Amino acid sequence: MAGVSACIKYSMFTFNFLFWLCGILILALAIWVRVSNDSQAIFGSEDAGSSSYVAVDILIAVGAIIMILGFLGCCGAIRESRCMLLLFFIGLLLILLLQVATGILGAVFKSKSDRIVNETLYENTKLLSATGESEKQFQEAIIVFQEEFKCCGLVNGAADWGNNFQHYPELCACVDNQRPCQSYNGKQVYKETCISFIKDFLAKNLIIVIGIAFGVAVIEILGLVFSMVLYCQIGNK
Repeated sequence: MAGVSACIKYSMFTFNFLFWLCGILILALAIWVRVSNDSQAIFGSEDAGSSSYVAVDILIAVGAIIMILGFLGCCGAIRESRCMLLLFFIGLLLILLLQVATGILGAVFKSKSDRIVNETLYENTKLLSATGESEKQFQEAIIVFQEEFKCCGLVNGAADWGNNFQHYPELCACVDNQRPCQSYNGKQVYKETCISFIKDFLAKNLIIVIGIAFGVAVIEILGLVFSMVLYCQIGNK
């Protein structure tokens, strides 16, 4: 019985140590994105809204919470502290319930979220023809996207760029004969707009996020089982 208890104890410690490392990794990556100059091209546009960094800030909070829970789990396992194990169990259970609630809300309001994405993309179309410094950062990000996916503009093609179309010599230049092209201001540009590619890009990444969330949920359930078994065994000593 003692051998089984020790096995559960050190399995719990190993699990929580890895959980703690995951928290550090999430926190470090989120902070890097938050302060990186490169990320300003994507998130830095003031006209894109004040909530550009909301997702990053949530990741920072999640990383910090996972670090704290991992610490509680490690200490609770090594010190055989029922109090720490109980706090770890409650915290992990709340996170799991929050994930389930988020998934349910995401499924229920999927149509609304699609509408919000459409409205955001249509609203950001005006940034392509603007001349401010913050808008240029957004424009550079779209230019990179256009070159990668061989599209032009967000909604109305090259016309979305307005007078800025003349400021970028290689903008939307149609260099792939296998993609449909059209003439605009005496220049061959890609005919397809980028809005559909952006939606596909978001959808593919959403699938990846769902897969990661499912994997994390499985790990959290294992953590709940390990912590409760160890909690009960410590109480029976």
